[in-house]
Amino acid sequence: KAAFINFINDEEWKSIEPVSSWFGPSSFLMSSMSALFKLSMWIRHGHGYLTENLGIPVWGSYAVFGLATLFLGMVLGLVSETLVTLLPS
Repeated sequence: KAAFINFINDEEWKSIEPVSSWFGPSSFLMSSMSALFKLSMWIRHGHGYLTENLGIPVWGSYAVFGLATLFLGMVLGLVSETLVTLLPS
């Protein structure tokens, strides 16, 4: 506590460079990292629900998430190819 008070009173904070906009809390990079963290937490809770509440074995939960990943990739690929063929070059 004393070190923090001295940091403020002695104005040591003036000698520290501010964080660049690329690493700021509202930057695209940090927003993306936040979204990935939220996704990982959702996956963790989903895995817990599947294994603890529904009694699915761990390998079954992995299979569910693996198949969901493959399906989502296939859907995104189809949407991407459809947009490429519909949009003029």
